[in-house]
Amino acid sequence: MRIYIESTIPSYVVARPARDILQAARQQITRDWWELKRDQHQLFTSQIVLDEIAAGEGEMARRRLKLIANLTVLELTPAAESLADKILQSGLLPASADGDAAHIALATIHNLDILLTWNCRHIANAAIVGRLRRLVEAQGRTLPELYTPEELCGE
Repeated sequence: MRIYIESTIPSYVVARPARDILQAARQQITRDWWELKRDQHQLFTSQIVLDEIAAGEGEMARRRLKLIANLTVLELTPAAESLADKILQSGLLPASADGDAAHIALATIHNLDILLTWNCRHIANAAIVGRLRRLVEAQGRTLPELYTPEELCGE
């Protein structure tokens, strides 16, 4: 599978152990997927992800960037920018979620199979995925599957 690695994935892999039990479980699931499953796929990311994970505490940012240093970085094409704008204009995502719209658009325009994320508010959200799929299909494109690592663990 061709998988887009969104910012939350390297963040969860390198994060310090969370005290919240759900967050800690997600961290472990993500680490397990990264260690056991990632080599079975072609992984891609974007400059947007690199910029997002470069922010914050210096040492943690370096660890996140090192983790995905060998991934193919997708080009932010005019077609991807246009699709991201259409996603935002649709009202499915708030204007403040322009990075999330760009992740969706990049994975779509580059014909990836999966967008892997823990962002369940704006990306892997069952409440919007159907409408998002229809919007993308109206543009002549196919929306990748929007999954969390937990959903891929049983692949």
